Amino acid sequence: MFKPSGVLPAGFVAPCLPTKAAEPPSGGRWLHEIKHDGFRVIARKDGNHVRLYSRPGNDLTYRFPLIVQALASLRSRSCVIDGEAVACGHDGVASFDRLRYRRDDANVFLYAFDLIELDGDNLRREPLEVRKATLASVLAKASRGIRFNDHIQYDDGEIVFRHACKMGLEGIVSKRKDSPYRSGRSPDWLRPGGAGRATGSRRRLEWKELAMTGKNRIMIYGPNEDGTYVVEFRTSEGDVLAISIPGTRRE
Repeated sequence: MFKPSGVLPAGFVAPCLPTKAAEPPSGGRWLHEIKHDGFRVIARKDGNHVRLYSRPGNDLTYRFPLIVQALASLRSRSCVIDGEAVACGHDGVASFDRLRYRRDDANVFLYAFDLIELDGDNLRREPLEVRKATLASVLAKASRGIRFNDHIQYDDGEIVFRHACKMGLEGIVSKRKDSPYRSGRSPDWLRPGGAGRATGSRRRLEWKELAMTGKNRIMIYGPNEDGTYVVEFRTSEGDVLAISIPGTRRE
């Protein structure tokens, strides 16, 4: 149960937080999302009024104009979106240092992964897969300041986690497809750690390391016309898991 430590700003929703896990979960009940290295943001839109809140409820609206512009231009009258504000390097991987030292605030965008409210409707009790499908529809024509953080549906969470680490990403968050949205720590959202986790400074991996991971392969295609890259995880069983990551194209 979430217990606020002080007076929270009006309109702020305390975010749902993952619980640490020794290993990634497996099975058809779980979705796996890439964990991008950035600032957690609760983004609220009420008509033309937009606010961005940090995880503890501090106002970040002034820092990220690209996110504010994209949120204000959504067709929805009102919404509350949960996501991660990120600044990417030239390899398309989120760089926390670029955020911490404010090297690129004007180009920071939001990786949106959950929808809490929409046009006055409270979606917290809806299953995660329903909320994400609705979010994808809301963001279908969003500008580059907000991007949908897609998920990977694959029974073996360990393979997804291992590939994410070998790419130099922060890791993954595994979520139950039928879970509601709850403020505070949730057993339905798991963040695995362990020996294979990418920690500390994330060095850029060489192409040989990206291309070969035992009997599994990681393939990178791009950049596309919109500046994004497509990363494919090809398993030894012949399964292909694809996810899109941004580049650093400027408009």
